[in-house]
Amino acid sequence: MSETDLELITECRNGNSDAWEKIVREYSRSVYKLAYRFTGRHESAEDLTQEVFIRIYRSLDQYDPELGDLSNWLMRLARNLIIDDYRKRRRQPADSSDDLDDHMHHLSGGFESPHRRIERQERSLQVHAAIEKLSPDLRECVIMRDIDEMSYQEIVDRLQIPEGTVKSRINRGRIELSKVLRRMKVSM
Repeated sequence: MSETDLELITECRNGNSDAWEKIVREYSRSVYKLAYRFTGRHESAEDLTQEVFIRIYRSLDQYDPELGDLSNWLMRLARNLIIDDYRKRRRQPADSSDDLDDHMHHLSGGFESPHRRIERQERSLQVHAAIEKLSPDLRECVIMRDIDEMSYQEIVDRLQIPEGTVKSRINRGRIELSKVLRRMKVSM
């Protein structure tokens, strides 16, 4: 028997630590991934993920199943908190010692020479730096569509904005990203 979102939240509100652990296990990877995309650093993303879950726990009484499922509510709250944190800090440039390959999934086909691997890592860092230069709204839509490979409808559901707005932000984000990459002289 699977629990409904409301039952799970009710159990959490009643102090059931197993119910809370279930929520954390279910959503921590998605929250971490979103935090990492905004911070660019493993340690910062972990700290921010913990802060998001603390804030979510304190906000459990605000969950209303009639306004959407738990996943959308939780990720919308996480997104807002992460963007608020981003705006507050106006990020410092990412520390180049933070190895993005430890946190990003890469599909590799066969042998890759050390030279090609270094080129790919440098290009990855450059693209990540270019993505950071986008406004938070554009960045989020581009990441969701082009990196997380979400459908337009999934993005609409997650962000609770019209599909036309999603498509516009993705288009504007891609155009802006292309301009930034050209200024950085990054060849793709």
